[in-house]
Amino acid sequence: MIPEKVVARIAVRAAQEALAEHAATSPLHAELAPPHASATVGGGTARLGLTLDLPYPTNLADASRAVQNHVGERVAQLTGMRITEVTLAIEHLVLSEGLEHRRVH
Repeated sequence: MIPEKVVARIAVRAAQEALAEHAATSPLHAELAPPHASATVGGGTARLGLTLDLPYPTNLADASRAVQNHVGERVAQLTGMRITEVTLAIEHLVLSEGLEHRRVH
């Protein structure tokens, strides 16, 4: 069995990949803190919990779903485990660069 700590590290890396992919498709960029993850492993399955920052503005539902899907698929691919749940806690919305000086008229 793969230790929970290792599965959590894989989940963090997968979340970073998903966030980088999202940033590559956006004209705006934000400095996000690294994600944190926890994993509960047993019987060939894993439940994952992620805490992360997301850039603002963004479509939160789409960005969250993309991270959840990518992390679940990637962790399953790398560990051979069935991922039963990927929960997200969005800790901060980080203002994208270039927006702090914009005004709405």
